Amino acid sequence: MNKKVLVTGGAGYIGSHVVRKLGQAGYDVVVYDNCSTGSRQAVLHGELIIGDLKDLECLYQVFCQHQFTAVLHFAASLNVPESVSHPLDYYANNTRNTLNLLRCCNNMGVNQIIFSSTAAVYGQPEMSPVTESTPTEPINPYGRSKLFCEWLIRDYAEASDFRYVILRYFNVAGAEPNGQLGQISKKASHLIGVTCDAALKRRIGVQIFGTDFPTPDGTAIRDYVHVDDLATAHLDALAYLEQGNESQILNCGYGQGYSVRQVIERVKVISGVDFPVIETERRPGDPACVIAGADKIRTLLSWQPKYNDLDQILYTTLAWEMHQKDLMLNSLAVVA
Repeated sequence: MNKKVLVTGGAGYIGSHVVRKLGQAGYDVVVYDNCSTGSRQAVLHGELIIGDLKDLECLYQVFCQHQFTAVLHFAASLNVPESVSHPLDYYANNTRNTLNLLRCCNNMGVNQIIFSSTAAVYGQPEMSPVTESTPTEPINPYGRSKLFCEWLIRDYAEASDFRYVILRYFNVAGAEPNGQLGQISKKASHLIGVTCDAALKRRIGVQIFGTDFPTPDGTAIRDYVHVDDLATAHLDALAYLEQGNESQILNCGYGQGYSVRQVIERVKVISGVDFPVIETERRPGDPACVIAGADKIRTLLSWQPKYNDLDQILYTTLAWEMHQKDLMLNSLAVVA
């Protein structure tokens, strides 16, 4: 039987890496994306349908035209400060649109989903590593909108034969090792992207928000997972559901953390560029240390990451930023 899957948000950063692996694995892929932040050029396999999840009629027609065996749901808004300023937009784009997707699954008999969630559902955990049983207490509309999606999926599964794997991502970074895909946003907002921009002279320097955390060097510690390993986790999760296994919520991280200072220093060494570093006050809500308790995903999915190394993450990010990102952005400008 041909396995046809729907990938929402498949033109975006993480979704496009997953679509590439799905195509290589022989899946028949349909990507549904409004391309507001994604790129047509990033869809390397399958069919791309330009559409928005808020358009329930269009989405339903896509389900009618294809016989999907599963859905992988990435489409979402994910900027935390923006979610604080525009909470209604986040609940609409993330939570309501997930409800639309589940309605279509229900109507068309699609009973498997891989859902893109986030460690933001944990809020400010008091203990690290963070396990799947850690209380979910999100502190911003982004995290809450994603947790509401989890509840929708879990409640629907309780009332039907619907099964799911919810993957709670920690800090996703890096680029496809052969340079085919990477993050294409014009303005980096996360530490690794910001630091690589500084190394490439795209910004003056890097700020460290807080140097008095209770950590070895006083700066915050985070668990960084390479996007290619994350993509592999999605295929492992899909295979797990296809084998008839029960629903799961899984952290997706390495169980190893790096401090802000460590990231900055390694970027300087790898790039050979020294750039200014400005120390400033902590940002409200930033926890000292967030590391994934990742034993469950390795055990249940037999997930075997290949890039569990900060330098590997940084090398692929810098290579993408130096050689491929501008080409992708230029092609977007031509299409527009």
